[in-house]
Amino acid sequence: MSAERARRFYGLDHLRALAILLVLMYHYRAFKHPVWVETIGKFGWTGVDLFFVLSGFLISSQLFREMESRGAIRLKTFYIKRFFRIIPSYFFTVLLYFTIPFFREREALPPLWKFITFTQNYGLDVIDQGTFSHAWSLCIEEQFYLVLPLLILVLASTKMFKYLAVLIIFLIVFSMMLRWVAWDGPIAALDYNSLEFWRSWYMKIYYPTHTRLDGLGTGVLIGYLMQYSSSFKNMVHCQGNKLFLLGIVLLGFSFWICNEQGSKNASVFGFTLVAVSYGMIVMSAISKSSFLSRRKFYISSQLAALSYAIYLSHKGIIHIVQDIFDRFGIQTSGNVGLIVCFLACISGGIVYRFVIEKPFSVIKSKVLKDNSL
Repeated sequence: MSAERARRFYGLDHLRALAILLVLMYHYRAFKHPVWVETIGKFGWTGVDLFFVLSGFLISSQLFREMESRGAIRLKTFYIKRFFRIIPSYFFTVLLYFTIPFFREREALPPLWKFITFTQNYGLDVIDQGTFSHAWSLCIEEQFYLVLPLLILVLASTKMFKYLAVLIIFLIVFSMMLRWVAWDGPIAALDYNSLEFWRSWYMKIYYPTHTRLDGLGTGVLIGYLMQYSSSFKNMVHCQGNKLFLLGIVLLGFSFWICNEQGSKNASVFGFTLVAVSYGMIVMSAISKSSFLSRRKFYISSQLAALSYAIYLSHKGIIHIVQDIFDRFGIQTSGNVGLIVCFLACISGGIVYRFVIEKPFSVIKSKVLKDNSL
C-alpha cells in the first residue's frame, strides 16, 4: 500500500469509527438510557448516511482503479471478496435472531426470506416487525454491490462511461423527487404524531433503496472525480481542511433542516444535504493536506475494523445486557449501564472478528488463489 493510500485510510478509519458511534448513540435511545443520550443521539441516524458515502467512495474507487489499469472489472473476484466480507457475519446474525429469542431486542421479525434475499428494506413495518430492522441498510449496500460493477461495465461497453457523473447526479435528484412524491401523497394526510404516519414514512421514504441513493451516489461521484478529474483531485489534496470546515458547517445546516426528521423539508432535502455534507468530510479525510489523514489512532482504527460486526450485533447485545441488569436489580438507565453496554458491543465485535471474519478471510484467500490458477 502506498503512503498516499495509507494516509487516505487513516482519515477514513476516523470517519468509520465516528459513523458506528453515531449509530450506537441513536439506537441506544430505544433502550433505557441517560437523559443526555436523547439529545446527543438525536441525529445519530446520519451515521448510516456516512457509512453509505464511505461505501460508495471505497467500492467505486476500487472498481475505477481496476478499469483504469486493466480496462475491465473482474466480476468474479469482486463478488467473491464482497461475499466473504459481508455474508458470513450477516448470516450468523440472522441465525442468532431466528433461533435465539433472547437475542431479539423486540418481539416480531420480518420473514426469513426477506433477510436472505436482501429485500427486507422494502415493505419493512418497523412498528410491528422492528426486530433487526437495522439490516435495511445492509440490504441497500448489497444491492449496490450487485449493480454498480455491472453498470460500469455496461456504460464502458457502450462508450457512455464519461457520462457516469451525470447519471449519478440524475439518480440523486430522482431520489429526492421520489421522496417528494411519497411525502405529498398518502403521508401528508396523516397525523405527524401518529404511529401510522411513522409506519408509512419509514416504509415509503426512509427504507426503500430508490429513495436512499444520496449517500452512495455522493460516494461514487467523489470516487469517479478523484480517478478521472485531475483538477478535482488537486483541489481535494490542496484544500483538505477547508473542505472539512465547509462540510461541518453544511452538516450543521442539515441537522437544522432535519430537526423534525419526518418533516417535508427533512424528507425531501435533508437526506441529500446530509450526504453532501459527509461527502465533503470524506473528501477532507482523503486529502493530503487534511489533519484527518495525517495520523493513525489506535482506537479509531480498531473501531473502524470492528464497525461492521458491531453494527450487526449491537441491538441484540444491548438488549441482553440490559435484561441481565434488570434481573439482578442493577440500574440500566445510567451512564455506567451505557458504558457497559458499549463495551459489550465492542467485545461482541471482537468475537465476530476472531470466530467468523478471520477464518472466512483465510477461506476467501484460498478461493481467490484457486480461481486465479
